[in-house]
Amino acid sequence: MLQYAAKAREHGESLAADLFSGAGGLSLGLEEAGYRVVLAVDHYPEAVETHRHHHAGLSVDWDLGDPDRVRQVADLIGQAGVELLAGGPPCQPFSKAGRSKIRHRVRHGLRDPYDERRDLWRSFLEVVRLARPPAVIMENVPDMALDKEMFILRTMVHELEALGYAVEERVVDTWRYGVPQFRQRLILVALRDGAAFQWPAESPDKPTVWNAIGDLPEVEGGWRPPGGAEGWADYQGPKTDFQRRMRRYVADEDQAKVFDHITRPVRPDDLKAFELMDANTRYSELPAEVKRYRDDIFDDKYKRLDKDGRSRTITAHIAKDGYWYIHPEQHRTITVREAARLQTFPDNFRFAGPPSAAFKQIGNAVPPMLGEHLGRAVSASLKADTPAHVNTRQVAASLAAWFDSEEVKGIPWLRAETRWQVIQAEILLDRAHSDVTRQVWRMLQTWRQPQDTLAHEDDLRRIGRFVSREARADIVVGLARSLADDPASLRDDDALRKVRGLNESIADLAILVVPGGGEDESEEPVLVTKGVLRVAARFSGNPVGSRNRLTDGRLEVARMIGLDTDARSAHLGLIELANTLCRPQEPVCQECPLSKKCVEAKIQSEPLF
Repeated sequence: MLQYAAKAREHGESLAADLFSGAGGLSLGLEEAGYRVVLAVDHYPEAVETHRHHHAGLSVDWDLGDPDRVRQVADLIGQAGVELLAGGPPCQPFSKAGRSKIRHRVRHGLRDPYDERRDLWRSFLEVVRLARPPAVIMENVPDMALDKEMFILRTMVHELEALGYAVEERVVDTWRYGVPQFRQRLILVALRDGAAFQWPAESPDKPTVWNAIGDLPEVEGGWRPPGGAEGWADYQGPKTDFQRRMRRYVADEDQAKVFDHITRPVRPDDLKAFELMDANTRYSELPAEVKRYRDDIFDDKYKRLDKDGRSRTITAHIAKDGYWYIHPEQHRTITVREAARLQTFPDNFRFAGPPSAAFKQIGNAVPPMLGEHLGRAVSASLKADTPAHVNTRQVAASLAAWFDSEEVKGIPWLRAETRWQVIQAEILLDRAHSDVTRQVWRMLQTWRQPQDTLAHEDDLRRIGRFVSREARADIVVGLARSLADDPASLRDDDALRKVRGLNESIADLAILVVPGGGEDESEEPVLVTKGVLRVAARFSGNPVGSRNRLTDGRLEVARMIGLDTDARSAHLGLIELANTLCRPQEPVCQECPLSKKCVEAKIQSEPLF
């Protein structure tokens, strides 16, 4: 491997390594972008065999949960001079206790010993720590970023920044980069020495399902060519630019052949169902006599692909069940080759193992076309060597220092001492005039627990009438009665979020303001309100308020609060900022702690002429 890497460097090639490489979709894309993949590691034999067949570098079946293997991989990457480390480590959910231990180490400057557990994303980080490559690409499912605390992602960003990397992360729609399916992936890119990463521009080509597979010959479900794995179906030739791209590397002697164009047999009852379906038919709409599943649970159990649209996400589940991928015109599920095309694997790419293994490898893969766009963008960003806009730690520290200084007190219950104080104030005083807020808060803060509020119920109702919020006062009284009967719910994060009549966002705010104590200390839920999104959008220059707030918005907010000791105060500062200085109209930029790095503030300060 080291000799192979040395020869590639002699020819001026940039080197890459792919961990958790699977069949090699990301590797293939990186090589199209000009990188030479010299090392690939996975722990799935058929995938490793597939990768080894298509790439000349070292492809090995190693378990990266083994600390010795982690050190070996990092050593090889360092010796080879790899410039780009890529991979998609599995990210299993953490227990609350496990998160607490990691958070404790992070906040006390202690390196987490990756060999205490088999969490493979930590192995990935450990390779980065030991090898320090110039660039890192990590891909994963968006769910990794969308849990309430975004714990794993925030931890990864924190540790990468601590190593001197500038980090960018985004949930990417792969169809924007020429992949003919609705597939989202979380992409994290880290460049060493604080260099900025510039995301690739969208591809002008947006192929449909039929652009991708319309040239492939008709076959019946269960058809197998003579000759087994070496057999083929006759092929007439490509018709679209996408199809011609898929045929670029097919050998001359195979130009009239297409391999792996095989799929499952079709049951007679399924055949009747398929014949009744178009791309808009739902399973629940089929006649009862052709249904094999309950339609109240499996409303979309069967799905015919829309030839003029994009495929639904190709997942590893296709290895067990192809009913989500019924051919647009033929009455069968899609073939291995059709699935590969929809993932942008070219036709010369063959998959080791039986069809089920091939489907699994395809479903688990990063689309090569996405990998190519990312690889080109990383290469260009490294050459540009532009300093990154800002560091998460810097932003969080600025927000936290501003909030902790108590210079601004727009929302006084952000400094409350009990969760009940937060809950009753947020319900009763949210968006009230500042004069009313200050006056009423003096009384509310003396009612520290639900029992205190119930003892002053008449006073609370008078306040409700005074501020024209009688209905909200009724809600507070009702919640006070419930929580007085069940005081443990106020201390238990999960229980508090489930209290009847209490909005979960208010529960999250109470948890953020007043954390629990001890070993099970509450985590900071990432709160995404309209005001917080406004601050994030202005600061970054990205319109996260007008895009999906559950993806782009949460990622941008997480980038501003980090996971350090400042995170909680930074998050509260962000909420305070949205309600005081960073107003919808006429923001007070000159007093904002983020003004020096805020994109919008810089635009506002520029002279008109």
